[in-house]
Formats: sequence, C-alpha cells, structure tokens
Amino acid sequence: MATTLGVLVAAVTLTLTVPNSAYAAEGVLVINGVGHTDPSGCYPIDWFPSSVSNHTDAIAEVWTGPDCTGQVDWLVYPGETYYTETAQSVFVL
Repeated sequence: MATTLGVLVAAVTLTLTVPNSAYAAEGVLVINGVGHTDPSGCYPIDWFPSSVSNHTDAIAEVWTGPDCTGQVDWLVYPGETYYTETAQSVFVL
C-alpha cells in the first residue's frame, strides 16, 4: 500500500511540475511579415491591411479588439493565412 501511494504521489508531483512552456504552440506565427517563434499569448496587429500566417501546431484566434478583446473575428488553422482590414490582435495558446 505504501509503495502504491508513493508512486501516486510521484506521478502527481511530476504532472504539476511540467513547465508552462509545454503548452506553447510550436512553430512560427507570422503577423505582417514578422515571425514569432513558439508563440504563446496575445500579439498586436499594428497596421492594415494585415496578414496572419499560422505555421504552428495550434489554432490562432484573430480578435476584433486590441489586447485580444472584443470578438473572435476568425480562426486561423495551422498552415493557413488570413487577411484582415479590421482585426487588431491575435491569440495563440
């Protein structure tokens, strides 16, 4: 019983100590020609018209407002490019 409990505690501890970077997308997110390697979080869109090219393994959310506020305007799946004249930010988890 003690051995089983010890193994369980070790497994839980290992699970809780995985660094947050493990959850970042892998690859490059390109916003208006500027690459962001292994992106995570919110990125501004600084001028219009704009393009968002997703070369990561995650979905990029294009938001209508600054700082990823407002509404999701579009989902850019891996391998896709989206062109916009109104969106103001992009979020990648």
